[in-house]
Amino acid sequence: MPQGIRANRVAERVRVELSTLLTRSVRDPGIASVSITRVSMSVDLQLARIFYTLVGDGDRREAARSLRRARSYLRREIGRRIQLRYVPELRFAYDDSAEKQDRIARLFDEIANKRADTESEQVENFEDANSGDTHGA
Repeated sequence: MPQGIRANRVAERVRVELSTLLTRSVRDPGIASVSITRVSMSVDLQLARIFYTLVGDGDRREAARSLRRARSYLRREIGRRIQLRYVPELRFAYDDSAEKQDRIARLFDEIANKRADTESEQVENFEDANSGDTHGA
């Protein structure tokens, strides 16, 4: 969904405030490993989609439950900290882009390793073939 300049500014402000609230105010242990990666605002600023990841080994389901429990508190605090006509509805979504990025990096590493193995085999075969031609001369 395309965002305007104001929506981008509000999204960044919401991200900063939520990150601060999660680290300093919310005492739920399920949220301890949550890190806000980005926030996407609707054009009318009525809806904030908050994408998060887990730092370390946190339980994804427990984090989702904890965020749902803290949603009304977080929304109320966002309303106090950011001066908006309407406080946006908060929707949390797990951001698996880092996992996808790691998977793609592993695939590229596998391809590079296979390519290196294939090239070294080709060089060995070429050297073996050329060494056989030289003792007849």
